[in-house]
Amino acid sequence: MLSPNIVPDFTRLRVAVVGDLIADHYLYAQPTRLSREAPVMVLRYQREEYGAGGAANVARNLWAFGARTALIGVVGEDERGDELRRILENELVDVSHVRSVFGWSTPTKTRILGAEPGRTMHQMLRIDREPANGLQSAVADQMAETVSSLAGQVDALIVSDYGYGLVGEAVAGAVQEVQRAGALCVLDPRRAFAPFNGVDAMTPNLAELARAVGSTPAALGDANALNEAAGVILNKYGPRLLLVTLGNQGMALYSGEFPEGVRVSASGSEDVIDVSGAGDTAAAAFTLALAAGLEGPRAMRVANAASGIVVMENGTAVCDLSRLRSALPRAPRPGGLLSWEAEPVRQG
Repeated sequence: MLSPNIVPDFTRLRVAVVGDLIADHYLYAQPTRLSREAPVMVLRYQREEYGAGGAANVARNLWAFGARTALIGVVGEDERGDELRRILENELVDVSHVRSVFGWSTPTKTRILGAEPGRTMHQMLRIDREPANGLQSAVADQMAETVSSLAGQVDALIVSDYGYGLVGEAVAGAVQEVQRAGALCVLDPRRAFAPFNGVDAMTPNLAELARAVGSTPAALGDANALNEAAGVILNKYGPRLLLVTLGNQGMALYSGEFPEGVRVSASGSEDVIDVSGAGDTAAAAFTLALAAGLEGPRAMRVANAASGIVVMENGTAVCDLSRLRSALPRAPRPGGLLSWEAEPVRQG
């Protein structure tokens, strides 16, 4: 049996990601004084840069872990879409299945980060630019056909739903074809749980789980309520595994084997800098670990260790294989797994 402190070899895995592509735009600035025009801070511009978010960030993480990675999605015929494609090409992610769509605006999140000299930059404000019109069903159908063409060609498929319209019935049908051909299929959902009945795993965060069961994140802070909500998802949508990411409370894993959940406390330092993209990293690492043959709780530990790395960096950072290998031996171990000692779980 592979030691729990050894990261499996991901380099032979062929993984595809389908979902919503987002351009992350960062503006870095230095606070200087209070404005005389309004009770707001005046910031002095320093620099700006673009990053890849949403499904594109999942793909970046997969590539950083060493997997052969293909990305399926759409961007607009705009500067932000061009920049997003350039970033991915520079990182050697296969973007041959990324389509530029006339009339579509690339979803963009502009984050303004500021700090005094010598201090760590922190996010101060976010501005979202979203498509004015929904994605045409014909485009979603074409993307679904591309997904179907990968049946038998990939070891794993991740569906990254950010609610921009690509992830729906058409893609769900194609995912079933890929799954029947033997690929591990994982859904990282925003809202689209229902079409993906029977996927191998789902990886919602606490807010997404709460929305799906008609509750609130605060209500699910109670362990019994969280277990009950997880049971609803398992029974209603039938994933083999349900990984719930809980922010600074770690993660919880549910299945028919673990109906009461297996918990792990958060990995890394408590001095979190930026949680942007941590769910993408978790979904990528969890999927790869499962595809490499790890059972659910150990795959969760790998995902938790990877997430603990990226939250210590500004922006939608990625965790590469070398840092994951370094972090895993120090990462918390899930409670109640095999002969491992249970880790204390911080309660919300």
